[in-house]
Amino acid sequence: MKRKEAAPTFKPYVMGQGSLIPPSWDELIAEGHLVRVVNGAVEEIDLEPLLRKYKGGGTSSYHPGMMLKVLVYAYSQRIYSSRQIAKALRENVNFMWLSGGNRPDFRTINAFRGETMKGVIEGVFSSVLELLVEGGWVKLENYFVDGTKIEADANRHKVVWAKSRAKYEGRLGEKVKELLRQIEAENEAENEAYGNEDLEELGGGGGVTSEQITRKIGELNERLRQKPEDKKLAKAVKVLEQDHLPRQKRYEEQERKLGGRSSYSKTDEDATFLRMKEDRGAEKPLPRPAYNVQTGTEGQFVVGFSLHQRAGDTACLIPHLEGLRASLASTGRRLPHNISADAGYGGEENYAYLEEHQLGNYVKYPTFHREGQKHRKPELVRRQQFRSESFPYDAEKDEFICPANERLTFRGTGHERTDNGYLVQTRHYEATACPTCPLKTECNRAKGNRHLRVSFRLRQFRQQARDNLTSERGQALRKQRGVEVESVFGQIKHNARFRRFHLRGLQKVTTEWGLACIAHNMRKLAAQ
Repeated sequence: MKRKEAAPTFKPYVMGQGSLIPPSWDELIAEGHLVRVVNGAVEEIDLEPLLRKYKGGGTSSYHPGMMLKVLVYAYSQRIYSSRQIAKALRENVNFMWLSGGNRPDFRTINAFRGETMKGVIEGVFSSVLELLVEGGWVKLENYFVDGTKIEADANRHKVVWAKSRAKYEGRLGEKVKELLRQIEAENEAENEAYGNEDLEELGGGGGVTSEQITRKIGELNERLRQKPEDKKLAKAVKVLEQDHLPRQKRYEEQERKLGGRSSYSKTDEDATFLRMKEDRGAEKPLPRPAYNVQTGTEGQFVVGFSLHQRAGDTACLIPHLEGLRASLASTGRRLPHNISADAGYGGEENYAYLEEHQLGNYVKYPTFHREGQKHRKPELVRRQQFRSESFPYDAEKDEFICPANERLTFRGTGHERTDNGYLVQTRHYEATACPTCPLKTECNRAKGNRHLRVSFRLRQFRQQARDNLTSERGQALRKQRGVEVESVFGQIKHNARFRRFHLRGLQKVTTEWGLACIAHNMRKLAAQ
C-alpha cells in the first residue's frame, strides 16, 4: 500500500499579532556588534568641545552625543548622505537603538555635521585616540605617515588657474594704461610733464590695482564736471567704471582666494586641482578638484590626520606633525618616537624638524633605493656614476671629483626658502674642462660646464636616514610601512567607498575625513 506523503508545515506567521511584552531594541542587537562598540566609545570620550557649541535658551536640541554616534556608525556602514542617514534612523533597528528612537531629519543631520562639528573634529578625534592609547591598542611608538588625494565635491570644469588669471590681469592693466594715455595725450601740460612714462599714480611700468583705478576715476569725474561736453572723456570714464574696475576687482579677489596655489574650483574655493593616482595611464589625464589628505597610523589604527591644499607631500609633513603634537599635548602625551615615511617626505626641513624634536628619522629620500640597487646591466651601472650624489668629495680641498677625474671647484653659496619658510643654504660648484671632455654627452647635456648645488646639511641628514633605514629596526619598519597607511587608505577608499567628499570647504571636509577615520578605528576595534 502506497504511503501517504505528509503535508508541509510552516512556522506561525500572523501579521499584526500583539505581544504582552514587546521585545526591546537591545534584545535584537548581538553582543560585540559594531554599533555597540561605537556607542561604548562615544560614551567614554570627552564631548566638552561639542557641548560648548550649544547656547542656552530657545527650543531643545538633539543631544550631540547621540548625533555623533549616529554619524560615526553611518560612516562605518558606508552611508554618507544625510537623507540616507535619516532614512536609516526610521528603518534600521541598529540606528533606532543608537539614537534612542530619535529621528532627526536630513537638514538637522547636515547642519550638525557641517556647522556644529566645524572646528571640533580634532578634539573629538583626540579623545578617541586617548581611548585607544589607554586600551593598549595604540602605543605611540612608531608613526607611519602618507598622503592620498580625495576628490572634492566640486565641478571639474569650473576652475580658476593662477597663470591664466595673471595673464588676463596683465592684459587689463595694459588696456587701462593705454586708455589713460589717450586721455592724457589731449592734456598738453601733463603730456609734457610725464612724457612717454605712465602716470605716477598707476605705478610707472608696474601693474594696476583697483584702488588706483578708483582714484583715477575720481579725478576724471572731477575733470568731466568742468568739461561736461567732452564726450571722449565721458566714454572713457564709463568704460573704466563699468568694465575695467569690476574686472580688476574680480582678478584681485581671485588672487586672494588662490593664496599662492596654482588653481581653485569655483564651486569649492578651498579645493585645488590635483592629479589623481587613479588617472595614471589615462590618455589625457586631467587634474581634478581635490584635497591632499595626510594620515598617520600605528597598528593600522589612524593616529593623526590633516588636510592640505598643495599637491606635494614634502611641505605637508611639518604642519601635519605640528597638528598631531598639539592634539597629543592636550592629553599630556608627546609625538610618537619614530617617524616612518616614503621618499616624498625626504626634504632638509623635515629632517631638521625630526632632529629638533628628537624623533627617530626613518624617512626615505628620493635616491635611497637607487643608491642601494646593484644593477646587472652595464649601461645602468655606467649611468649611475654620472649622478651628482655619486661624485666623491674632497673635504680638504672642498672639491668634487667627476667620473673623468676632473675637479668641480667652489663658486659661491646660495639660499632658498621653502613654502614653510625654512632657509636652505646650498654651495655651488663648477667644473672647468667640460667642453673638451670625452664624457660630456653622458655627464652634462647642457651647454657649458657641469654645475652642482649641494646642501651639506641635507647630505648629513640623508646619511643619518640611510643608517637608520638599513639597521635591523629600520628594515622592520620599512616592511611594516608597506601594510600600514596604504592598507588604511584601501579600507576607507575602496572597502568603505569613500572616494569623494560630500561637503564643501576645508573645515567641513576636515570634519568628514575625521569621521571617516573614527569610523575606521571603530571597525578595527570591533574586529579585535
